[in-house]
Amino acid sequence: MSKVSRFQVWLVQLDPTQGSEINKTRPCVVISPDELSALSTVLMAPMTTQGFEFPCRVACSFKGKQGLILLDQIRVVDKMRLVKKLGVIDEATQMDLCQRLQEFFVY
Repeated sequence: MSKVSRFQVWLVQLDPTQGSEINKTRPCVVISPDELSALSTVLMAPMTTQGFEFPCRVACSFKGKQGLILLDQIRVVDKMRLVKKLGVIDEATQMDLCQRLQEFFVY
């Protein structure tokens, strides 16, 4: 498996899920710091082309598609769930993502 780094987009098998958790195999953005890459798990935020804008959702364009990064659906997944690396989000989206995370967890 390729090295997993922050801001990479991976196709991730999220099933099985329960209730309102986002499901299916879908693109997810790595949000855990690179310092945690030695662990067998990774912190990710799913992406969707559906849904609605919300303060904890980051608008993005990836591979020619407009969508959202769902920070309200952050989850830890085992690296065994990672299907394949799809690319990396652009720098402007990286900065927006980090700013939203800081706002999301401000005390």
